[in-house]
Amino acid sequence: MKQTPRQWYERLSNFLLSQGYERGKTDKTLFIKKVWNDIILVQVYVDDIIHGSTNKSLCEQFVKAMQGELNHFLGLQIKQFQHGTLLSQSKYYKELLKKFDMENCKEATTPIAIGCYLDIDEKGANVDQTKYRGLIGSLLYLTASKPYIMFSVFLCARYQANPKESHFMVAKRILKI
Repeated sequence: MKQTPRQWYERLSNFLLSQGYERGKTDKTLFIKKVWNDIILVQVYVDDIIHGSTNKSLCEQFVKAMQGELNHFLGLQIKQFQHGTLLSQSKYYKELLKKFDMENCKEATTPIAIGCYLDIDEKGANVDQTKYRGLIGSLLYLTASKPYIMFSVFLCARYQANPKESHFMVAKRILKI
């Protein structure tokens, strides 16, 4: 997740530089463009863009140049239609399957088996806590486009302090959806 803001800033700064803006000498998040006697300033701050100009038409041109079709946002693929917007995490989902060696797994019809009962399972085999927490965190992120897995993910999230093989198997089943 640390890489995403850096990539976003790099893409934005490359776009601004290609449009004739110059990067500020002391503040690398400030972009300046001079057009005759007018100037437009663009300040990038975290996930906001603040702009101002001595000429209103330069601001209007900037806004028009910045408007485009949104395709990706925070790892979500976005497709805009006339009657709505489709959010997808298919690329992220495929990477998760690969990460947990489940690329060729058989698809499940439900995120959790019918009649499945999760408990502390004190006698069960321990699993790597970091790996289990990583899987739970990844599944939580997936709920943005798959809200129907939320109950199952939160059920598995209860056992992050001392995860057992039984918990890990249930969490991996959620990926099979």
